[in-house]
Amino acid sequence: MSSHVFTSESVTEGHPDKMCDQISDAVLDAIIAKDPQARVACEAITTTGIVFVAGEITTSCYADIESVVRETVRGIGYDRAKYGFDCDTCSVVTSIKGQSPDIAMGVDVALEARNGEPVSEEETGAGDQGMMFGYACDETKELMPMPINLAHKLAYQLAQARKSSVIPYLRPDGKTQVSVEYEDGIPKRIDAIVVSTQHGPEASHAQIEADILEHVIKPIIPEGLLDSKTKRFINPTGRFVIGGPQGDCGLTGRKIIVDTYGGYARHGGGAFSGKDPTKVDRSAAYMARYIAKNVVASGLAKKCEIEIAYAIGVARPVSVFVNTFGTGLESDERIAEKINSIFDLRPASIIKTLGLRRPIYKQVAAYGHFGRSDLDLPWERIDKAEQLKA
Repeated sequence: MSSHVFTSESVTEGHPDKMCDQISDAVLDAIIAKDPQARVACEAITTTGIVFVAGEITTSCYADIESVVRETVRGIGYDRAKYGFDCDTCSVVTSIKGQSPDIAMGVDVALEARNGEPVSEEETGAGDQGMMFGYACDETKELMPMPINLAHKLAYQLAQARKSSVIPYLRPDGKTQVSVEYEDGIPKRIDAIVVSTQHGPEASHAQIEADILEHVIKPIIPEGLLDSKTKRFINPTGRFVIGGPQGDCGLTGRKIIVDTYGGYARHGGGAFSGKDPTKVDRSAAYMARYIAKNVVASGLAKKCEIEIAYAIGVARPVSVFVNTFGTGLESDERIAEKINSIFDLRPASIIKTLGLRRPIYKQVAAYGHFGRSDLDLPWERIDKAEQLKA
């Protein structure tokens, strides 16, 4: 048997980078709820005592960005100075301008239409060039790789233990990591678990270790995956009182591997948060996940990775690539033909198919955009599986 260990990490909503992702998507939601056609590219940066929001926004509505920022930070849990950050007293600075007209002209009217080709209403151009990846596999019921799936669940459980006061001394910042040992490509056991959590100064390290094991790890990690050789690292530095923006600068889009597949599949490089769905960095990545998940759900393959590539201002993809890593019941080329016959990959069609002009983004800005069985996300549906199988 061939054996290897693969590791993925997640972070909680109080991690400074994730705070910025949530702020960016909260601004997007606030605008798109009033103006579904808005163009939004919103970035945030945070450090001790300040949130800076910048970007390009073209909209017909008004959004109180300062209030959106403060309420987002409050919901995360930074609502008092002793936590190192206070939603009511932090500074909020904004620098917003409209979308560049040079970009807008290519999104409003695709190259195909400008060249005089017969076009439909779906013919709006991609908001940027680049390649986007989607992935699915049958390792978990969510059709996600096991390492990132478990890391996300641990991070979410850590936050729930804090919010419900099951572990009352926890604070919002935290990180998790799971290492899974595979034999012949099949997950067999957990080799290592890492949980680092911000905490109040009154908590001892021994107490933190015991509480995290009992209330975070045990409820999430299946007993059959643990053994006497599984390594557990809980706050391995011994102390994590200073956290969040006080401990580290945060920036939108700096956790793209956490957002997707934990490094198990490829990533095109574009971040998601703060971008309206005309930006294919986001919408095409969601579509690629939707397609890959339906391919695996149909039984056509045990693993499937989809790459879609675009040119800015052009509606039709420049390429679509399918890789089933030798697990397909049919050739990758044949599966690609099926995909191209069933799924319309022009940006406007993706937006319409997945219903992306809605305020649905802040909810996925922490704990992963994919494999979210706790949310009804359109790109997680498997309604095309039977059609692919037919």
